[in-house]
Amino acid sequence: MMSFKSARARNMRRHHAGFGLPHVAIVFVVLGLLLAGIFKWQEMVSNAKVRSVTDQIAAIQTAVSAFQARFHALPGDYSAATSNISGAGGNGDGDGVVATDVERGYFWQHLANAGFILGSFDGAAVVGTDLICAPSTCPPNAFGGAMKYSWSQYASGSTSNAHELRIGRNIPVNILAEIDRKIDDGVPDTGIFRVDTQVNLASCKSGAGATSTYNVAGGQQDCAGVRIY
Repeated sequence: MMSFKSARARNMRRHHAGFGLPHVAIVFVVLGLLLAGIFKWQEMVSNAKVRSVTDQIAAIQTAVSAFQARFHALPGDYSAATSNISGAGGNGDGDGVVATDVERGYFWQHLANAGFILGSFDGAAVVGTDLICAPSTCPPNAFGGAMKYSWSQYASGSTSNAHELRIGRNIPVNILAEIDRKIDDGVPDTGIFRVDTQVNLASCKSGAGATSTYNVAGGQQDCAGVRIY
C-alpha cells in the first residue's frame, strides 16, 4: 500500500515535470513582446520629438515670410512696429538684419503680436552669444531649450554671418542627427542645417567639413542645431 508521503512526492514530481520547454518558450515570447513594445514606444517618442522640432522650424520660417509679405520688414528689425502692431514694445532699426540684443528680443514679440505665431512674449533684450533665454521672451523647443533668431555665425562650418534660427539646446545628439536628415543632408558642418558651435560641439560631432558626422555613439544629451536662411 502506497504511503501518503510517497504519493505526495510523486504528485510534486509530476507537477514540476509539467513546467517544461513549452512553458519556458512562452515566457521568453512574452518577454520579447514586452521588450519590443518598450523599444517601439521609445522610437515613437523620439520620432514625435523630431517631428515637433522640424514642425517648429518650418512654422517659424513660414511666419517670418508672412510677416515680411505684410510689413515689408523682418520681425524685430521692423522700424514701424509700434505704429502697426498692437502691443509691440519697441522698434528695430530697419537695416534689414536682426542683429542686436534688442531686435532679437522684439523678434518673437513682433511675430506673436502680429498673429503669426502663438504665445505671448515680453520683448526683453536677448544676448546673442549663448542659448539662455526665459520662456517669457523666447519660445522653447520640444526639449525645453530656448530658441533664438539672429544675424550671426553660430552654425558649424559657416564662414560669414547669415540669419540663423538657433533651435535651442538639450537636444540629444541622435535626435539632432535625425532632424538634420529630415530637413537637410545629415552632415553637421554643411547645408542649411548644422550643429551649433556654442553647445558641446566637440562631443556632438566628429570631424570637419563634408566628412563631419554626428557623434551618436558618444550619447551627448545636450546638443543644439542651427537652421540657416
